Amino acid sequence: MSSSIQSALDALLASLTGAVVYDLEQPRHPDMPVFPAHRPGYFYLLHRRHGDTYDPEQGDPRSSASGLIVTIDHTGTHIDALCHQADALTLYGGIPVDRASETPAGFTAHDMAASRPLLTRGVLLDVAGHHGTPQLPPGYAVTREDLLTTAAAQGSEVRAGDVVLVRTGFATLWDQPEAYLAAAGVSGAASAWLAAQGVAAVGSDNMAWDVVGAVDPVLCCTLPGHLVLLARHGIHIIENLNLEELARDRRYEFAFFCAPVKWTGATGSPVRPVALCPA
Repeated sequence: MSSSIQSALDALLASLTGAVVYDLEQPRHPDMPVFPAHRPGYFYLLHRRHGDTYDPEQGDPRSSASGLIVTIDHTGTHIDALCHQADALTLYGGIPVDRASETPAGFTAHDMAASRPLLTRGVLLDVAGHHGTPQLPPGYAVTREDLLTTAAAQGSEVRAGDVVLVRTGFATLWDQPEAYLAAAGVSGAASAWLAAQGVAAVGSDNMAWDVVGAVDPVLCCTLPGHLVLLARHGIHIIENLNLEELARDRRYEFAFFCAPVKWTGATGSPVRPVALCPA
């Protein structure tokens, strides 16, 4: 390794020393909130137990255990692949939804295997905090003006390539599925504004980014942000984030890292996103 590369690596590692790491994933368990279309959600079954392999008569102190995970790709904290949504049966980039792209084994275009890890600047827009409330009202649609005024009040700038995380305050209701599923969300117009800024991805502390069940008056569809962001602009959506600690500490800008599982054909993937901030 050349001295210049080594110096750059040492500088990178030094910049991370003492960084405060915020874990943005919600815990996964069978009783967590699940979007109705994605039931049954998540199960973990212990398949191999320590007692199955431990044999003290052989003089071997070691034993092992392992389990079986059964999950839908859109449960818990997860990221949407671009193939998750289509616009008039057309995926992002003009790819038609047909037998070539949509197969029994999943998608051959824009699947999770084609999605790269995110390592970029992150911005938290604490809309609930800006409104002076622990949670926005259930079903509230965050407007473009909400994003602009929140960013201005925080002194935050949304730039091209950023990951923008919108806080509604509903992460605290993760263990109350009915209340959580009635969360506030982001309006179609606000999603369109974020797309126009050239963001790399967006995320929120609710089930679906959008307001579940609400029909957009302009696009005349439910989940308008999914149409605008995924199908029309190729921008990933991360859902079911826990943004409470970031908001508590007023960490509005940070280094953001999120790596999806490289599942071939899949329309989504579980993730454990983190935000890294200076000490």
